[in-house]
Amino acid sequence: MMDWEQAYREGVTPWDKGEAAPELAHILAQGTVKGRVLVPGCGLGHDARAIARAEGVSEVVGLDLAPSAVRAACALGGPSGLRFEEGDLFALPEGWAGEGFDWVWEHTCFCAISPTLRQAYVEAVWGLLRPGGHLLAIFYLEPRMDRGEEGPPFGVTREVLDTLFGARFELVSEWAPRAAYAGREGREWVRCLRRGD
Repeated sequence: MMDWEQAYREGVTPWDKGEAAPELAHILAQGTVKGRVLVPGCGLGHDARAIARAEGVSEVVGLDLAPSAVRAACALGGPSGLRFEEGDLFALPEGWAGEGFDWVWEHTCFCAISPTLRQAYVEAVWGLLRPGGHLLAIFYLEPRMDRGEEGPPFGVTREVLDTLFGARFELVSEWAPRAAYAGREGREWVRCLRRGD
């Protein structure tokens, strides 16, 4: 199992590109992401900061397992309404229940967890969203299969996403990213899903 804290302490974080996901700028420009937003697996918080600057967003919470990542994210600062919390998405304190987020932005958490935890991820996100809230996600489509490497990241197929999220979420829209980090072109897929009740 990956030791995320050790990776951040040693600075071995190839997933951190020093800026928000390129596709996120296109999404935020549409003005649909509003209210309270959770960013699980936020790392150094680049995506969380970009979302917190968007018009109509009232609060952004970046969540990460690694204390060093959370400390570094806090040190980088950001706009008002942004905070970073240390925590495990699968073992959040009782106070997190019913937080009622309007949106969850997913970019690096789902692909980082073991595939055995994917159903637990679906349940955790469903429970943190308000009724009718949205999960907006960039998923990795089998990014390492063609190279014969093990994850993380752990890729996924669109069919598996249908099965995993279908019972709890309604698919609103999906598309290939218009922009991606170098080397990730053609390896990602965006989905917007609405929480069902």
